[in-house]
Amino acid sequence: MSAIPDLRGPPPAPPPPLPLRAVLGDEGFRIFFPLAALFAALWPLWWVWIWAFDLPSGQVPPAVWHAHEMIFGAWGAALIGFLTTAAPEWTDTPRLQHRPLWRLAGVWAIARLPGLTGWDALAPVILADLVWLAGLAAYLARISWQRRSDRLLAFLAWLLALGLAAGAAKAAMLTAHPEPAAQALRVSGFLYLGLLGLALARITVPVTNLVLDPTEATSPFRPHPGRLNLAPGLVALAVAGEGLGLSPAVLGFLWIAAGAAFLDRVAEAFIGPEALRAEVLALAGSAALAGAGLLAFGAARLGAPWAEAAPLHLAFMGGLGLGVLAVLCIAGRLHCGRPLGLPGRSRAGLGLVVLASLLRALPEMGLMPWPPGPAHGLAALAWAAGFGLWLADAWPDLRDPRTLGARRC
Repeated sequence: MSAIPDLRGPPPAPPPPLPLRAVLGDEGFRIFFPLAALFAALWPLWWVWIWAFDLPSGQVPPAVWHAHEMIFGAWGAALIGFLTTAAPEWTDTPRLQHRPLWRLAGVWAIARLPGLTGWDALAPVILADLVWLAGLAAYLARISWQRRSDRLLAFLAWLLALGLAAGAAKAAMLTAHPEPAAQALRVSGFLYLGLLGLALARITVPVTNLVLDPTEATSPFRPHPGRLNLAPGLVALAVAGEGLGLSPAVLGFLWIAAGAAFLDRVAEAFIGPEALRAEVLALAGSAALAGAGLLAFGAARLGAPWAEAAPLHLAFMGGLGLGVLAVLCIAGRLHCGRPLGLPGRSRAGLGLVVLASLLRALPEMGLMPWPPGPAHGLAALAWAAGFGLWLADAWPDLRDPRTLGARRC
């Protein structure tokens, strides 16, 4: 008896593997979250261990470059990744992919060259930051108009204000006026805190509900609506007071009020035993450190015995830094189809960022002894390790084509 021939033919060949560029270009977070983590980790090391010896010889002091690069380099990349990922999700519009994202990344990277080298001839390149800020604002405006939606207008307003502050800072740097540049960069940092307040209001609720009910069948956590925009609103009021030149005492009380509004957000973490989950603690800790930093900054305006730089680092390193890393951890996992529940290295990274912020701010405020080694050296190492541990955890998923389109938060 003869065998029946197999008429089906050979099995189809598997599809060719996607190149890394195509995988990373699928969504904003895959490009910009790693860029933010790398730059946030490496820039302080570069500044503390290299620029501490005053190697760059230019008209802009290293401290101004340091603030500029953290605000528009590290936090800028995180902002691009967050908004290009969250905005289409909130408005149910197609997300940016591939070429537009890589163009944004290229413009962002070009703007980093002067800060890394300290070379005055490259200083005009920092104007490239204004290009990606304008492009991001135009993107939010376009999809808001297309969808007739007001969900992004608050972010758009803060982004436009950030663009104005960025322009003032860069103009002062290019004309060798370090003090006005430092003031404009400080305002830029405050504007990022306002954006942080908006982001926390929109992230904390769904994350807390997902922690309380992983099936997503119910929404047991519903915060008081008065908390939604209180912190960014009071930050906006204090920034306006800075622009109007109010007295130090009045500004001190305004910043204390803004800090208290951030601390008020911590109450949202009181959800029972689940409050000990790393995701909940990280979001609450970000609000707590931002609030504590602003309270101490306001106290300095009222005569507290410490300089303003230390509490600003507590707010910008602790509040913004922990908030950014929490978003990287949570959004990165969910968008790659992973459940909540952070791996050990990511949890350790969150703890190291908190430690680094305290090591940077508290000794300068006289609240703890200085650690051994170069000034801020140990803080820079702990900070770099914190972001590096997250990247080590997340990179296999970010580059894996099997996680494409796995889930949108």
